Amino acid sequence: MYAVIKTGGKQYRVEQGQYLLVEKLPADEGATVDLEPILFADSDSVFDAEGLKKVKVSAKVLGHEKGDKIRVFKFKPKRGYKRTAGHRQNLTRIEITEISNGA
Repeated sequence: MYAVIKTGGKQYRVEQGQYLLVEKLPADEGATVDLEPILFADSDSVFDAEGLKKVKVSAKVLGHEKGDKIRVFKFKPKRGYKRTAGHRQNLTRIEITEISNGA
């Protein structure tokens, strides 16, 4: 049994007990969050909006982290234009604790 969830503008295929690194969620460490399912697959799959209202996907927040540093370099030839910037994305590590159909 698995589900496809949407969080942070991305979609993830998750199973119960799986650990996942997603974009930062506004929840404290140790809190439980409900994630938005867009597909539920078991012996019978659920795709429609009415069926997905019953599906529950819960996760426990394990901690907040920062991703790897990314270097951004902008350059325009023959103009002397060079700029360097960096970025580190804020991330949240979660564990999928429950996937249920609600039936």
